[in-house]
Amino acid sequence: MYGTSERLLRLLSLLQARRDWPGADLAARLEVDVRTIRRDVERLRSLGYPVHATPGVAGGYRLGAGAALPPLLLDDDEAVAVAVGLRTAANGTVSGIEETSVRALAKLEQVLPARLRPRVGALHAATMSLPGAGPAVDAAVLTTIAAACRDHERLRFGYGDRSGAQTERSVEPLRLVHTGRRWYLVAFDLDRAGWRTFRVDRIAGVPVPGFRFTPREPPAEDLAAYVTRQISAAPYRHQFVMRVAVPAAVLAQRIPPTAGVVEPVDEHSCRVRTGANTLDTVPYHLAQWGYDFVVEEAPPELVDRLREVAERFARAVG
Repeated sequence: MYGTSERLLRLLSLLQARRDWPGADLAARLEVDVRTIRRDVERLRSLGYPVHATPGVAGGYRLGAGAALPPLLLDDDEAVAVAVGLRTAANGTVSGIEETSVRALAKLEQVLPARLRPRVGALHAATMSLPGAGPAVDAAVLTTIAAACRDHERLRFGYGDRSGAQTERSVEPLRLVHTGRRWYLVAFDLDRAGWRTFRVDRIAGVPVPGFRFTPREPPAEDLAAYVTRQISAAPYRHQFVMRVAVPAAVLAQRIPPTAGVVEPVDEHSCRVRTGANTLDTVPYHLAQWGYDFVVEEAPPELVDRLREVAERFARAVG
């Protein structure tokens, strides 16, 4: 059992971890009854924390927005993650938050327990950030999308496709995905009645939140693999499949997720699903892998191009 002060801190930490909490769940977590939870909520309110309550059998509690930011309660791993994340954000792919990240990091390090400073320092000393090749994304756009994903709120925004054509989209957002170079939004497109993957840097302005929705079944159990397929082969004009004589783990180190999907076949070979907008350079990229491969699926033009290049190389050494 917790003492009153310790229980209040635990209650505040739980309210910060999730948007909505049924009273019975909070009581079970803190090993008290529901009446004690009600009294503790009143204590938090008297300290200035805006805890909102929903009446009824299915009612619960939510920590709302107040006039000032309440203290955040972080465990050791969370504190280290936040400190490292703030350092990275100072020169990352999110624009407009570099200076803010430095100020926030200074405040965090001021109160960081001594036992955590070596962990943060070691991570900082052992890592180096290079300027990202991907386009920067406005922080307000990311935070708006992230909040809509969390709260299951629809979003409306203008979107530019690869050709530059602008369209208006109304979506039910599911998840933000960062590939290391770009940010993507996985969402259900209401007008097109299907799941889509949107590049966040192509979204015009800050999306507008709308009504709340009931979450749908995601497009795939493995969302990371789904996004990789969407952004690696689907955007290209020409798509093809190769079987390569090398283990999947080895080839995956040569091919980033944005360039192709690598699937294991057996312990000695793998299958690659990828694409290209032009076929002229494909043979030379394949040759750079340094592994034997077999074309399983490809447009006839690519097969002809491979034969042409192979014959030219054969003549060069014959």
